[in-house]
Amino acid sequence: QVQFVESGGGLVQAGGSLRLSCVAERGIFSFNTMGWYRQAPGKQRELVASISTTGSTNYVDSVKGRFTVSRDNTKNTMFLQMNTLKPEDTADYYCNAPRMISGGFNSWGQGTQVIVSS
Repeated sequence: QVQFVESGGGLVQAGGSLRLSCVAERGIFSFNTMGWYRQAPGKQRELVASISTTGSTNYVDSVKGRFTVSRDNTKNTMFLQMNTLKPEDTADYYCNAPRMISGGFNSWGQGTQVIVSS
């Protein structure tokens, strides 16, 4: 059963923008803070942005002021608006529920690839 479907990645020049989308299984999306994760080649997956069911957001320092996370609870969809992209943002991006990950949940979508050229 597919829980997460990510889309919107691509190749963009440094300074450009992309908007990622994540459609999640309703049973997960409705009751959980959702997060965007990324994994760069040779690095561990990291949580870069999260949004609670009521819209409270958190960001890792490296993306603050450049990325904006939002969600549409009517469509079980989360977004990540990425502006002023940098080559170091190059990674595969995934969505998931941080609380579930902390509890040992280990099912991921196919992700969406973001490549930022310098």
